[in-house]
Amino acid sequence: MLEIMQDRTESKYKTRWCAKITEEDIGKKVNIAGWVATVRDLGGIIFAEVRDRTGVIQIVADPEKNPEVHKILEQIRDEYVITASGTVTSRPGDTFNPGLKTGNIEIYPDAVEILNRAETPPFIIDAEQEISEDLRLKYRYLDIRRPKMMNNLVLRHNIVTAVRNYLNSREFIEVETPELIRTTPEGARDYLVPSRIYPGKFFALPQSPQIFKQLLMVAGVERYYQIAKCFRDEAQRADRQPEFSQVDLEMSFVDSEDVIAITEGIILEAFKCANIELTPPFARLTYKEAMETYGSDRPDTRFSLKLLDVSDIMENSSFTAFADRVKQGGSVRALCVPGIAGYSRKEMDDIRDLAVSFGAKGLAWITYGLDGSVKSPVLKFLTEREIGQIRQRANANPGDVVFFVADKNSVVFDVLGRLRLHFGEKLGLIDNSKHHLLWVVDFPMFEPEEEENRLAAVHHPFTSPNPEDAGLLETDPLKCRALAYDIVYNGSEIGGGSIRIHSPELQKKVFNLLGLGEEEIREKFGFMVNAFKYGAPPHGGLALGLDRLVALIAGAGSIREVMAFPKSSQARCLMTEAPAEASGEQLEELHLRIIAPKKK
Repeated sequence: MLEIMQDRTESKYKTRWCAKITEEDIGKKVNIAGWVATVRDLGGIIFAEVRDRTGVIQIVADPEKNPEVHKILEQIRDEYVITASGTVTSRPGDTFNPGLKTGNIEIYPDAVEILNRAETPPFIIDAEQEISEDLRLKYRYLDIRRPKMMNNLVLRHNIVTAVRNYLNSREFIEVETPELIRTTPEGARDYLVPSRIYPGKFFALPQSPQIFKQLLMVAGVERYYQIAKCFRDEAQRADRQPEFSQVDLEMSFVDSEDVIAITEGIILEAFKCANIELTPPFARLTYKEAMETYGSDRPDTRFSLKLLDVSDIMENSSFTAFADRVKQGGSVRALCVPGIAGYSRKEMDDIRDLAVSFGAKGLAWITYGLDGSVKSPVLKFLTEREIGQIRQRANANPGDVVFFVADKNSVVFDVLGRLRLHFGEKLGLIDNSKHHLLWVVDFPMFEPEEEENRLAAVHHPFTSPNPEDAGLLETDPLKCRALAYDIVYNGSEIGGGSIRIHSPELQKKVFNLLGLGEEEIREKFGFMVNAFKYGAPPHGGLALGLDRLVALIAGAGSIREVMAFPKSSQARCLMTEAPAEASGEQLEELHLRIIAPKKK
């Protein structure tokens, strides 16, 4: 017969968390356990701070009051693991430490036990000093002991708990989906897993649970969610990892407004974990408005620099470099930057070089001097009337500079959008105390894939077209809008989703527009198309990037700061030294052999 044990929150080592002991506990006997944060010997009296997950509390050994404990504390060093038992007392008034939660109390232990000794760590655990990220990742188990990292992990836990509680209270159920699937085209490279049982065949790790969560809707689950692991073999940067987590959800019998409302509720609960109160509903911009106003589909709206369309002014200009672009279907757009008319020629050249690095073929500008002068490298190509119209359109004041880019729209938006962010940061225009959330809606359904001369899905091939644009699928699919929506926080996309296609006929039509033939559809998506024949409900969903959301709420510069064991910026685990070579026996079992890559 199995003995059923009750949960225990106390043990012989520990009856209280260090930083949860308060003045109300003065006079009470407690057991604490943790790591030695600091040790100080002040004229025979030894002070030691003991740290656990919650913080630190000071213990004191006096050779006259507790001599046996004093002998033990003489042996301890930083990061030793100890347990201590004693009565909580008030610190003398002149020794209060307002920087600690427990700064007005301490413990004179009557017993201390060294549970484990520690070598000198490669960096100071409690200090806020700068430590190279590679060193931190190599010794991540020590890095996590640092209060900042521990607080990030606790915040992540609290956010995940709040999200689960919110969704559980709204009839969602958590369902796990497989992590060994077949490879599907989702925009990034798959991580492949060779099969030992089926030589020459491979599983793939999921880039997202997209197909399975839609199949759960066909299965009648109706409201699904999952804290899902996803894997993408793509270029690394601060907000990317080879493996990452997302809050994944899908709902049946809903429209966009239903999904948006649930997502706003999730976001509100997540921000409450950091004591940040938001006011719904969040602002909305169409994709067209976002691109034309901010040059980005994830605009930072905490500052007001906006793009200006001057194509109509330049269309018939004698400045052919601008006029020809407009006639070729592109545009000329401007950005008015306040107060930089005093920039030197070198500074202006640096801005031009920056724009070129962003993809511009060149950058023009007009400087409206404080003295009333007008200067420009292209001044001789512009008429006084055009200069006046531009000034009026840009509402330019003395001291301002108006920058111009002429190209196809995608290039113009990207370059000016990135210049806008550059000046927002450089000129201190961004108010970092603000929390701006907004929805970007009405994305285009397709975009041209010029290299292969075909259409590509802007989101994914299961996104439903806007019913108002259904006829455009036949006549002009590039003008067709999708029922897709992204949620943006302070210029960072934190999630996105769409209403899905639930009609087999419409799904086949979209596949065909994407250049997929019958055989390819059957090979890659046959099981999904078949499932839709058996009664697929209208459904839609969304995925929030959990790591990115937590990092932004925590004010961290990278998602690595809110993940326990992340990979480095080169997609390596510096702690375990993965990836590593496999043995010859392992490769033989998998029917694989290594072929050295050709030298470029």
